[in-house]
Amino acid sequence: MASSPVLLLTSLSADDEAAWLHALRSAMPDEVVETDPDRPAVEIAIVANPPPGGLRGLPALKWVHSLWAGVDGLLKDPTVPDVPVLRLVDPTMAQAMAETVAAAVLGLHREFDVYGAQQRAGLWSARPFRFARDRAVTILGLGEMGRASAALLKAVGFDVRGWSRSGATIEGVRTFAGADGFLQAVRGAEILVNLLPLTPETEGVLCAKTFEALAGGACVVNFGRGGHVAESDLVDALNSGRLRHAVLDVFRTEPPPAGHPFWSHPGVTILPHVAAPTDMSSASAVVAVAVATYRMTGVAPEGLDRRRGY
Repeated sequence: MASSPVLLLTSLSADDEAAWLHALRSAMPDEVVETDPDRPAVEIAIVANPPPGGLRGLPALKWVHSLWAGVDGLLKDPTVPDVPVLRLVDPTMAQAMAETVAAAVLGLHREFDVYGAQQRAGLWSARPFRFARDRAVTILGLGEMGRASAALLKAVGFDVRGWSRSGATIEGVRTFAGADGFLQAVRGAEILVNLLPLTPETEGVLCAKTFEALAGGACVVNFGRGGHVAESDLVDALNSGRLRHAVLDVFRTEPPPAGHPFWSHPGVTILPHVAAPTDMSSASAVVAVAVATYRMTGVAPEGLDRRRGY
């Protein structure tokens, strides 16, 4: 029997929390996973949208594992103890993201948005054909999801570039880093895919300055975070024709409030945060490995860099 209970802390619906509890217990049959354990004994907390202040009062807490890939909301809570925080890194999520990125990019490449508008207007007109190799696609963010997406787009034949803060490299892909590298990466791109983590440095990165560097009539895919988009700049760029179309999966408020311009804008495709959904079974298996390693070694796993946010 494990020496201390594992806390599952969420603000999910009762049904969703129960499903996560079942998945985690199935993945860790030797652990005691509870939503209301003896808090002074808790060394490990597994969280998904935990309520603000929910991690207070855990004197024995050694580390926290998020069930989400994005942890910007968690890190905004000043009451989160100064212990290692892990975000979910799940290869199945990277594959799901790559597939969704490829679907969005291929649809924009073959101008399905334009054909949809023509259909609504009762217009039958073929657009000029272009091969994928002649279309420049830039990916912002080259973590596991970005690398998987870049590899799949490269396999399809696109001219792929990538940018990351760390200077990550990918075989067959031109990669850039830093402020100067950012402009090089986005300049002239016809489709821009954002997969960056949300940090103070990347807040509002999809803005007028970035849009001006893209090719005229370019398209934007945001599968990162809603805070990456300067919303008024995006609407202005679409209205002016600087951008042709935007595929958005994440928003500052989810769902966007009634009357928000994204709902009715002909140049926007809204997805309900479905680009890379978390799979309970595989995510629980990832967490279980981390917990088992800790039980064997007694050493808390290395967490993310809170200053950078990932």
